[in-house]
Order: sequence, then C-alpha cells, then structure tokens
Amino acid sequence: MNVLILGAGLMQIPAILSAKELGYRVCLVDADDKAIAIPKADEFRQIDLKDKEGILEYARALQKGPGLAAVFTAGTDFSASVSYVCQKLNLPSHTFEAASNASIKTRMRKCFFDASVPSPKYFNLDKENFTQEKLKEIASKIDFPLVVKPVDNMGARGCRMVRSFKEFEPAVKTAIQVSRSGNAIVEEYMDGPEYSIDALVYDGTFTVTGFAVRHIKYPPYFIEIGHTMPADLDKSTHDQLISVFALGAKALGLERGAAKADIKFTKKGPMIGEIAGRLSGGYMSGWTYPYSSDLNLTKEALLIACGKEPQSLIKNRRKVDFETSELCKNACKPYELFEVKSNKVSAERAWMSIPGIVEEVKNISDEKIEYVKDFLPRTTVKLNCKVDFPRNNVQKCGNVISLAKDRNDAINAAQKAVSNVFITLKPNTKETDDFLNFYTLDDEENFPPSAFKSLSSQDLEKIQGVILANQKISDCIPDQLKTSDYINEVDWSFNTIEDIARKFDILRPQHPQLDARRFWKALLRGGLQAAVYISDSEK
Repeated sequence: MNVLILGAGLMQIPAILSAKELGYRVCLVDADDKAIAIPKADEFRQIDLKDKEGILEYARALQKGPGLAAVFTAGTDFSASVSYVCQKLNLPSHTFEAASNASIKTRMRKCFFDASVPSPKYFNLDKENFTQEKLKEIASKIDFPLVVKPVDNMGARGCRMVRSFKEFEPAVKTAIQVSRSGNAIVEEYMDGPEYSIDALVYDGTFTVTGFAVRHIKYPPYFIEIGHTMPADLDKSTHDQLISVFALGAKALGLERGAAKADIKFTKKGPMIGEIAGRLSGGYMSGWTYPYSSDLNLTKEALLIACGKEPQSLIKNRRKVDFETSELCKNACKPYELFEVKSNKVSAERAWMSIPGIVEEVKNISDEKIEYVKDFLPRTTVKLNCKVDFPRNNVQKCGNVISLAKDRNDAINAAQKAVSNVFITLKPNTKETDDFLNFYTLDDEENFPPSAFKSLSSQDLEKIQGVILANQKISDCIPDQLKTSDYINEVDWSFNTIEDIARKFDILRPQHPQLDARRFWKALLRGGLQAAVYISDSEK
C-alpha cells in the first residue's frame, strides 16, 4: 500500500520516514527531479505541485494498482492539491473548499470576517485594479505601516511592511509578481508578539501539537531568525491564542487533518495572521516539536490521513479550557480543545549572510556544543553562489536546532552554534562593496540592516592610523566600541564586537596592514564577514 507525498524537499523527510515506519511504500512528486528527499522514497514522479490534475492521474493509477492509503504534504503551499486529489478518490482529508480557504489569503480573510474571527482589515489587489488611485483609496482607509503579501505563497516571499506611500507601489508590484494567481492582499499591520501553532483536527476534536514563539526581525521584511518551543506564556494568554486558532480553523471549514496558525497577541487580544491546512514547515512540526514533546506529530497526522486512529495523540493529550478575548466572546465553541504539551525546550536559530559571493563555508571552532541536535545548511549555499541578506525566509543560509530541559540552555546552545558558522565572501565584489557603502533601494530605507549601530561621525574621526600587519584585532578595539552602547550588543550571528575581534584573530592571524577607520566602520556594518572581507580585499 502506498502513501503519496507532495514535495521532495527537506521538510518532507519526516513524512517519508514516518510513512515507512508505518509500513507504507512511499511515492513522491515534485517539479524538481534533483530534490534532496528523492533517494529516500520508493518511487518518484516529476510533476509540478501546481498540476493537481497530473497528481490526480498519478494517484488514481496508484489506487488502482498496489493501493493508495493517503495523500499528504507538510511544509509546502499545496495542501489544496492534497485535498483535491483526496476528495476525488474518497480519501480522508480536509475538503477541497476548506483547503482552498486556507491557501488563498483573500478567501481566508473573508471566512474570518464572516465568522467574526479577529483578523486584520484587508483589501484585494490584482493586475486589473492596481492603480495609483486605488492605492490612495486604500491608504485613506488603513494607517501606515501596513502589510502587503501575495495571496498564495509561503515563506514570507513577496511579503513586507509598507511604512510610507513611497513604498506602497513597489511592494504591491513584487507581491503580484510572486503570486501564482497575480493577486496581492493589503492588510493592516498587527503589532505584538507572534506565535506559530500546529494542531490536528479529528472527529470534532482540535488538539494543539506545538506552540512556539517566533522571533521576527528586520523591517520592512518579516524574517524569522528562529523560534523557541514551547512559548513561555501565562495560562490565560495561551488559552486565548489556542481558542481563537480553533475558531479560525472552524471558520475555514477544516475538519480532518492538520492545521497551522501564525497568530499575534495584540493590544486587542489574539488576531490571526494566517491559518494553513497542513503541518508547519520551518523545522517546527518535523523537528522542534517532536524533540520537545516526544510525540511524532507527522506520524500522527499520517494516521489521520490514512483513516486510522492517532493513538499516541489521544493517549497523551490533555483538555484545554475554551477562552476567548472580548473580540469574539459570543462565538460558539467549535471543537473540543486538547493539547499535547512540550516538556522540554527546543530552539531553532538561522544563520544569514551579508550580500556577496560564497568562497567558503566553515565552522570557526570544532568544539562540540552541548544540546545541539541538528546542523542544517541549505544546499543552495555553496561555492561561487550569490548570497544576500534575506528578504524572505527562503534566503537564509541554514539552521541549527537544540534541545534541553532548561530554556536558557537550549537558546544559548543554538545561538552559540550559529555564531560559529562562517561564510567567507569573495573579495572585491560589487554586491559586498555596495552593502558596506550603505547602498539601499529607494523603497527599502534602512535595509539591509547594520550588524551594529554606526558610530557618530565625530567618534569615527577619532579612529585614526592603521592596524599593523598580523596585529591581533582583539588587542586594538577602539575605546569608542568598549562603551555600554556596544559592549553587550550582538549582531545577527549572536556575536559581540569582542567575539568578532577574537574570531577574526582565529580566521586571519596573518593579515595585511589595514586602515583602522575603514576596518572598524565595515565591522559595524557587516560583522565578522565584513571584517574578513575588508582584510581579504586589501591583499
């Protein structure tokens, strides 16, 4: 008997392994015939995941032949394709209508609005009604900052904050370009901490299976530098977030399968960013939650997809009180609420690069870091490839995952592992020079960000002379960078200025004579990468 999995990337590996553990033969479909997970499958077909008719034809052949137990995906945009095929073949899943509601953001927002589920005000834009007059009309109804997204994409691709009218039109153009349907959505910005929550919906029950705080930075984009599982919250806030998630899932019509929410706790209470009809990507459903809870979430979701009882889920879940904010106090309870809580802490952190061309990727130290479980570089980051400071979550360079009983131990381990990863950039390249010279696009004010805040021109002028060839950088940190403004600050790699100086001495013990002002100005702009780049470029 077969299980058909949509997608053959890293995020689908937990599903492949879980299906095999359950005794199924695994078939994969993906447009990329070189995808990383293909060797782990029993059979692969190169089919674009947007081609639901092509997937249906292949699934129908499997059903008629050796048999088809389930169609499944995790961490892709294509839960609607799964439901379409399942509905045609009478297999368990969310309905195609519900999965489409959870895939197309304008439909999602309308479902929330009709059911009085708290979510931001929104407007739809497409190629036909995308005019200056329309933008002005929307801007008169929503205050800046606002948010622009494609209606049908994930990974924060084409998603950004719009802080002024000058940024509005370029943001909409980008969102429309990366949308499969050519549609963008404009939403009011929700201010507040953001959480990612997974759940399984089964026979009128809604069981939360993962509750993480997301660490989002670097406006105007929404870059998740990592998440920590579980979120550290008081019971009332925790239960309100779960309850509003359940209301939103019911409004979309999700009844059998997985659901995943990005949700914020604002000054008005919980407000839903998005709900998807699938398990989460971003290493949450397949890594950090199983680590922290000892429950194989993907396996339980597959059992539901196969029409079987998720016995471990039922055995380990505990009842949760339904509690909502004033925004939806009159809502009916949509499901019976449960949760399988995490009893350990798992932290995921990403590493990133300043713009440039990769010359080498290495670990600065061979030290084994306690509590680190996984070190996951992206396969696209390799020799001679271009890297950039991320504008979406697909452009990050890799991830580290840790696990510990103590929250601080887990967080510190993940951050230490990231701080030891180093990407050497080719010297004397335009992309890196432009970054160091603070070149920015007209609609990206203050982006890419700097590793540390710049010195005032007066303080910068005080840094004079040269750093001698082969002189230890850690011995010549300027007094201006030893003040309280800098001493405890860390960059996106979790390095302080003292850490960077020490690691520079490890990476480049032999270096040419350097102009001190240029060197320290570059370090403040781009951290350790920029410091090494300046040294290598002098050669």
